[in-house]
Amino acid sequence: MKKITLPLLACLALPLVAAAPAQAAKQVSLCDTAIKDAKPRSGEPARGRGAVPGLRVSYLPKGFIYGDFSHHSGKKAWEYGYAWSDDRDDVDRKHRSLWVRVVCWPAAKSLKDLPGLPVVEGSFATAEKATVGGRKVLTKEGDGALGHGRYVGWVERPGVVITVMASEPLTSRLGRIIKGIRATN
Repeated sequence: MKKITLPLLACLALPLVAAAPAQAAKQVSLCDTAIKDAKPRSGEPARGRGAVPGLRVSYLPKGFIYGDFSHHSGKKAWEYGYAWSDDRDDVDRKHRSLWVRVVCWPAAKSLKDLPGLPVVEGSFATAEKATVGGRKVLTKEGDGALGHGRYVGWVERPGVVITVMASEPLTSRLGRIIKGIRATN
């Protein structure tokens, strides 16, 4: 039997040790401040994990053509998200769109805090409690800037709110969409 010397073992282990930090650097957690520096992008829609940093969106209905990543900073909270859409006009009732957003707001602890969510679009002032996709959420009909459909939100963990706006043609799939949204870490 041939002996393996310690320097050879160290050389074999080195690639494994070197690979670990590179893999860890790829994953971004929810509300990571590095996201604030990301450039908004639009065009072909991203799919799944890469669309919304820190989230995995495992179920996306087919038919989306466009996608937009955006972020906004306010005094009390900052937000980022991704919107998918088809090529129909926004006023067409068959227009398909899905907007998944993360709101980083330290005051968010439970659903009762959501009516005070400090965002420009998508307040929960008139929302109702419900269970959608296995989650306890606040929900309301889309209106005004949100467009037609259903708007849903929940506290993923203290300080992190997830909102989803699904256009009318997608509301029947909203449970499946929400069930497929998971924090990556």
